[in-house]
Amino acid sequence: MYDHRDDLGLSDEAQAVLVAAARDPSPVRGLTHGYYKYPARFSPTFASAAIKAFTKPGDLVLDPHVGGGTTLVEALASGRESVGVDISSLAEFIASAKCMVYSEAELETLEQWAGKVASLVDIHRPSTPISDYQELGYYKHLDNRSRWRLRKAIEQSVAAAVMLGTPRLEAFGRCVVLRSAQWALDGRSKRATINDFRQTLQETAKDMVVGARELRRSVKAHGRQPVTIFRRSAIGIHQEASLTAMRAPRLVVTSPPYPGVHVLYHRWQVDGRKEAPLPFMIANKLDGAGSSYYTMGDRKYPGLQTYFENIKGSMSSVAALADKNTAVVQMVAFSSPDWQLPRYLEAMEEAGLTEFRLPILEGEADGRLWRSVPGRRWYSAQRGTTPGSQEVVLFHHRR
Repeated sequence: MYDHRDDLGLSDEAQAVLVAAARDPSPVRGLTHGYYKYPARFSPTFASAAIKAFTKPGDLVLDPHVGGGTTLVEALASGRESVGVDISSLAEFIASAKCMVYSEAELETLEQWAGKVASLVDIHRPSTPISDYQELGYYKHLDNRSRWRLRKAIEQSVAAAVMLGTPRLEAFGRCVVLRSAQWALDGRSKRATINDFRQTLQETAKDMVVGARELRRSVKAHGRQPVTIFRRSAIGIHQEASLTAMRAPRLVVTSPPYPGVHVLYHRWQVDGRKEAPLPFMIANKLDGAGSSYYTMGDRKYPGLQTYFENIKGSMSSVAALADKNTAVVQMVAFSSPDWQLPRYLEAMEEAGLTEFRLPILEGEADGRLWRSVPGRRWYSAQRGTTPGSQEVVLFHHRR
């Protein structure tokens, strides 16, 4: 059902800004967004525009599928309180690290560390295997003769992060290693050299310090608001005591797993399509789940029944936390939009949410806000335009 009543009070100017932000093809950059390339990355330009359009400073913003923490970072930088929910321990780690606001003293320590971290990787010096993870199989596709140099470099880099001495600083250091090892291993056709890894490690560390300083300046300018992250399924979050004690969110903005679209949230692809759980090891987190655990259902299940049951469950909980002034904004894509979009909208109705559209888009196709995907791990440019290369922004409010 489409609600013609209102657009929750958005001015024509605010609508135009939202549309432009959604269709902005700029790569992800700024603040702490560069700490790690989370798969199917949510657009910070759009998240920021939605936060500014639907909320005012001090309001509560909720992301029930927080992933790499884009929504939380943008809310924090603009002076809004935020809550994120995700079932993945890796997502929890990354989102938490991106939202850390470091003191000047901490930033000076990290700046000094960034200047010397490359020298701490020395193939002629010993490294200490991360034995607990090695025994659990997290070295998969790394623990072989052809990769011993890179394995040693990663072990030495993790040790350098631990040497920073505090959990807050260590989280930063582990993100540096995560981002650098991802560059060296994930989806690469040509093997990275140790010198290349060392250089990337140093450049990444320095860039991340710049991002951390930028976040600190933004928070100082707009006022510090709390960030809360729950590691759990979004289904049932309306029963979380600490969450129900808060006021209703003014905005729910999220990019949930896409129905029928294959995304590896929990693995890197090493040597072609070999899946490796290395990011969890580097983050010092455990993972024992398959892809359907993170995507809310097997994409091969008939009619994606499990997916739609789960998205209905999570958004029902969102609706229970919302009030009549809450805007629910989702950016989502479909492998087969002809039948999946209507089924998705049906699930939203069943969850207690009614769609509204932006009047500014009245003359376009179906009146919804579509955008071309600027680049995702699950989208190959060589394939041309596919159904999964288009995302749609859906607007809802509680019935």
